Amino acid sequence: MRPARLAVLAVDILTGAAAAYMMSSGEPSAPVAAVVTKTTDVLVAANDLPMGHSIKGPDLRWQPWPADSVPNGLLKRSEAPAAVEQTVGSIARFAVFAGEPIRREKLAKVDGSGFMSAILPSGMRAIAISIDTRGSSSAGGFILPNDRVDLLRTYRDEEAGRGAGAQAFKTETILPNVRVLAIGQNVQERNGEKVVTGETATLELTPAQAELVTLAQKVGQLSLALRSLADANEAQEIREERVDGTMTIVRYGVSQQAPR
Repeated sequence: MRPARLAVLAVDILTGAAAAYMMSSGEPSAPVAAVVTKTTDVLVAANDLPMGHSIKGPDLRWQPWPADSVPNGLLKRSEAPAAVEQTVGSIARFAVFAGEPIRREKLAKVDGSGFMSAILPSGMRAIAISIDTRGSSSAGGFILPNDRVDLLRTYRDEEAGRGAGAQAFKTETILPNVRVLAIGQNVQERNGEKVVTGETATLELTPAQAELVTLAQKVGQLSLALRSLADANEAQEIREERVDGTMTIVRYGVSQQAPR
């Protein structure tokens, strides 16, 4: 072997030996300190709770939550140790999913009253209207509780019929953006269960709207038009005709009486 190659090989051997020595004689690295996060127990749903569900003990459980990121309104065991016992028997006003924290505003104490009166906001009325069980007057049966709909009335236009010499019908939107409380006897779609099992839809209305809808049922056929979630919360002008000949105009939540 040539002297040059021997020299290179010797240098490589010495370098490797030096590196091995330095690694074996080095001080051991310091252990990594474990990060401890302080937690607190919050009350969550143990199962899916559909709207209208009467809450029982097995529906609830305590779950650890980072103590420094607990949102306001959650039920903490440190502040409400008897929250489970106090919550049992309440009615779910809105759907709550498994693992979701329980909030008091999503619950209603029935105190012997029915479910519908428990979920109905103060000052509102629940009115049931007749619908077609085949879905022809309810968006094909795809309308669910808590959906927003427009209420349409179809009626016979006597004046147009006399002019045309035949029967004439007209359709108009009498109430936009109305909340659906229930369809038939079901209050929530669950496990693929068919929604439309009855012939009624229960709507959340103001007292003036309730009068208008009651009258509209007597003089025409009512239908529901499903609204998109994208525009369900749009502020808009809602006209409410009253049976006494006046009209309530609601703009951005402020009502004003006006003659027809």
